[in-house]
Formats: sequence, C-alpha cells, structure tokens
Amino acid sequence: MDLQTAEWLVSADAGRALALAAAQPDPESLAAATRLRAAHPPERAAAALDQVVLRARARRKFGDAADAYFWTAAGLEQATRPAVSTRRAARFAASGAVELVDLGCGLGLDAAAAAAAGLAVTAVERDPVTAVLAAANLARVPGARVRVLTGDAEALAPELLAGGAAVFCDPARRTAAGRSWRIEDLSPPWPFVRTLLDGSRPACVKLGPGLPLGLIPDEVEAEWLSDAGDVVEAALWAGPGTTPGRRRAVVDGAELVRDAALPAPPVGPVGAHLYEPDGAVIRAGLVPAVAEQVGGWRVHEGVAYLTASGLVPTPWAEAFEVLEVLPHQEKALRAWVRERGVGILEIKKRGVDADPAALRRRLRPAGPHAATLVLTPTASGAVALVVRRCRP
Repeated sequence: MDLQTAEWLVSADAGRALALAAAQPDPESLAAATRLRAAHPPERAAAALDQVVLRARARRKFGDAADAYFWTAAGLEQATRPAVSTRRAARFAASGAVELVDLGCGLGLDAAAAAAAGLAVTAVERDPVTAVLAAANLARVPGARVRVLTGDAEALAPELLAGGAAVFCDPARRTAAGRSWRIEDLSPPWPFVRTLLDGSRPACVKLGPGLPLGLIPDEVEAEWLSDAGDVVEAALWAGPGTTPGRRRAVVDGAELVRDAALPAPPVGPVGAHLYEPDGAVIRAGLVPAVAEQVGGWRVHEGVAYLTASGLVPTPWAEAFEVLEVLPHQEKALRAWVRERGVGILEIKKRGVDADPAALRRRLRPAGPHAATLVLTPTASGAVALVVRRCRP
C-alpha cells in the first residue's frame, strides 16, 4: 500500500469501500476483488479488502475492538495484546510519568493505551504508511493528547527526550527474510535501545520472549509476560520505581517476583501430582519459587516439570494428577493406547528427544476415550506419565 492509498483508507471517503469489502462472503476471493474493482480503483479495492482480512485476524487478539483499527500484516504480528499494553500504561502512570515518547510506535496500540491512561504521547514511526494508520488509530482514543511524527527514532530521540519524558521502545524485529529474534536485527539497533535504559527516566523496552539472558543489563528489571497461555514478550524496565536485577513473571496479570537468585529445588521421584510452570515463570528463572509454593521438587535436573505429593492451586503452573507411570517405550505405549481405547491423545514432553505429533501417529490412537501423556526424564530413566488435568 502506498502513502496516497493509506491516506484515502483512513478518510471518510473509504467508508463505502470498507463496507462493501466487509459484506463479501470471502474477501480473499477473486469474486470479491472483481466486485470491489467494479466500484473503486484497483489499489483502493485491494486496500479495503486487505483491511477486512486483517481485521478478522486481529479479532483473535483484540476481539470486536479490532474493527475500529487500521492494520498492516507486519503491524498486527508485532501489536501488543490489550491486557499487556493496558498494564504497561498503568505502570508508566504509576511511575509519575505525565508524558511518554513511543519510539517506533508501529500501528499505535501501545501509544493508545498510554493515552487512555492519561499520558501525553509523542509517537514516532519511520514508515510513512504505518504512521498514517497509527495517527488514525490514535485519533479514536477519547480525549487523547497525541502527536505522531514520521522519522527515524534514533535521530529524533535526543530532542524528544530532552525534557525528561518517559520512553517506550518496541524495536522492529523483521528483516527481508521475515520475522527475526536476533538482537542484531533490531530496528532501532540494540546499542541505541540499550542507552534508553540508563535509569534517568521511566523507560520500558519490549523484546521477544526468547531474549538471551546474557543481554539483560544488570541495572534493569526484566519481566516475561504470558497472556492466555502464550508467552508474548520480555520487557526491560529502568528508572524510578524499578529494582535493578529484579525478575518478574506476569501470568494473565498476576505477578511473581524475585530480587535474588533462588536455589534449585531437589530432584526426587514422581509424586501424586505434576506441575508444568508457565513459560513466563520458566524464562524468569522462577521455577524454584513455584516449587516452594506447592511443596514440590524437580523430576530431573534441568527439566522444568515439578512434582509433589499434594495438590496446591497456583496461577503459576498447570497441575495434573498422575494416574500411571509407564516406561518410555513405544511398543508399551502403543499397547496401552490400544487396551484403553484411547482415540484422542495429547502428548506433552520436556527433556526427551521425541516429536509428539509423529509419536501420536505411530501409536495409532483409536477409540472413545481421551488421555494425556507426559514424556519426561527422571532419576531412574525416561518415563511416560498418564495424567489428568486438575481444573481450578
């Protein structure tokens, strides 16, 4: 989409085209394109249909609110989930910040949450088309004090931050080959992003959840956030109200925090219950804290599964009742699946060399029953645990 088409798309003139596109049974079909092109120039028809397709995808993250925003494929992929952006905006407000500079605002969803929290926001976006869409998205926030600047974040930052504003940066993580998790591929580049965390102002940098731990500066807080079962980001915080070295896991808004390294729990035999810590807990190094909470121990060195004799409800891990302990042998597992009439088979694993999808096919499940197997090493060898979820 070119700049002229983007400016048309966010204008009132695009309303009829968007409505016609939304009325198509299959907006990705040739028939839909033909109908739109009969009433609009090809580039506008394509832009309207793309918006309908992207809004449908965005509903998975944003619900019905997705229809109020303008999207690009790359922008949607990197857009922060509403619960996470709202929490971040509240934290900025609690830090005492009254103004926020968003360096690399993308489609403006984090900036919109900050504006809704009462902060004055200056949003910077390098790509002119994305900046047009971001401005339109931000204009929908009631009472927002927002401006969108088109330009290079690294070049504009010194002037914009001179007054002491808080800063948020969500570096782009895409290359010509697609999405990248390599720190060398960040834009703005990592050396510049790192300077934003000097502690002189409230600052947050959003990064991928696979951030290498060795890249985390000692003087920042690091938190990993999980939403609806997905670990969605790592965030580095610096400035007022932060504690250097603190590690935090945020699971659906609930927080687990440590300020110092915790000793690893002991290894022991499989107990009556198994716990699988949330991915945010694992990445934050907080599995020992969950073990302490549930009175548990590890099933094996270096494996995140915990086990315990009792059931303790916890938001930090999924709990299972252990029903049987089977040998990790394909022939034995196939016989067990056949004898139990298991047709729906879930296979989970950690610390063992296995492809759950391929193994499931080889076990040939068939029958009226469902089961969950957990493959894991233990001190006495690899096993397959037959488990049942303990629902809260």
